[in-house]
This record gives sequence, structure tokens and C-alpha cells, in this order.
Amino acid sequence: MGAAFRRVIVKVSGEALTGPDPFGLHQGTLSRIASDIVAARALGAAIGVVIGGGNIVRGAEAANASLSRPSADTMGMLATVINAIALESAIAAAGAPVRTFSALAMPSVCEQFSRQRALKELDEGRVVLLAAGTGNPLFTTDTAAVLRAVELHCDAMMKATNVDGVYDADPKQNPKATRYERLTHDEALARDLKVMDATAFALARENRMPIIVFSIREPGSLAAVLGGKGRSTVVGALPVP
Repeated sequence: MGAAFRRVIVKVSGEALTGPDPFGLHQGTLSRIASDIVAARALGAAIGVVIGGGNIVRGAEAANASLSRPSADTMGMLATVINAIALESAIAAAGAPVRTFSALAMPSVCEQFSRQRALKELDEGRVVLLAAGTGNPLFTTDTAAVLRAVELHCDAMMKATNVDGVYDADPKQNPKATRYERLTHDEALARDLKVMDATAFALARENRMPIIVFSIREPGSLAAVLGGKGRSTVVGALPVP
């Protein structure tokens, strides 16, 4: 089974790295996600990963009377760099070449994001980790994932969540919830679906970037969806092979 897409961005939330723990990094989960990424890469697709930081700090929730939203969001961006460094080590241990870029300049830690450099690394077969969101406060890592997918000429942005797609209700609360197979960007915005924020959906719609929502909790799910076999919801129109 080969990859159905030439190049993708995978958005992995920070919370996905906690595993059974309430916060932080769970080593077993980190290694399993790294192995899933390496297995997906083996199908022949170029893979970039935008990582969140919610397992350490979420900017929107950390802001308070004494901590401004821009300051809290900067803390969140730094948290994504911590996660990227951990995931980089896990992917390397799983046997794939990998490179981390940060939207914030920190040359002693990792390379600053450059579109041309990231494209070169993807073309050479490395997994590219993209940390620090857009490098600006007030933007989510979902928006950053769509932005990077557009910048790097990807075929799709793959949104890794806790469930295998987008439902008309919370499937954890309502066992009769129905999973959508396909949605348009307009439908996702009109129905106020909470899988991503409106800015990310709007940017994807403007640039005709399809979003594939799948579960990162299931081992092997990334490779299955990338191969066109796994359960997911497609938001937007997929590229013609």
C-alpha cells in the first residue's frame, strides 16, 4: 500500500503526548506516535508535523489578570518547542531522519523556520517538525498547521484527534452520534464544529486545503489514513491523483 498523498502536514496536539497521564510527556505514547509517523513515511509521503503544547501550557487558558494573552501564548509556543525536541529524539530512535524548525529564533536549540529550507528537507526524505506555531500570539497551532500546509505545497493537512473523525455530537457523550464522511469548509464553519478554530477553517477554505480528521489514539491510524484506508472525515475536496 502506497501513500495516497505526496506531501502532508500532520497536526499533533500536545495533549496527545500525555497518554494516560494528566499532563507532561508519556514516553510510551511518544514512542508509539513516533513509530506511527515513521511507518507513514515509509509509504512514500513527505511528512511535516506541527506540534501543539497543551500538555505543558495552553496560552488561552494561562492568560489571567497578571499575565497577558500575548505573554501566555509565547509560553505556549515555547512548550511546543519542548515537545518537538522530545518527538525529534523519538523519531530518530525509531529509525527516520528528522529535522526540527521553530518559528521563534533560538539557534542554540533548533533551526529557525525557513520555507525554502523546510521544502529541501522534505524533498530529501526527512520528517520535518514545525514548532512555535506561527511565531505570533493569538493564533492557534491549528492555524499554524494549515499555514504550513499551504506554504509547503502539501496535498492535505491531517488533524490528529482523540476520535476517528468529525461527529454531529460528542461520541463520548452520545453513543448515537454520527460521523461525517465528508464536509465542505463552508459546512464546517456554518455548523461551528469544534474540531478546529474558525480561523484555521477559513484559511483552509481560502486556499482550498483539504483537512483530514482522524484518531491518533489508534496505533497505525496515520499510515492507514495516509494510504486511503483508515476511518476519517475529509473537510474540503481531495486533490485528484
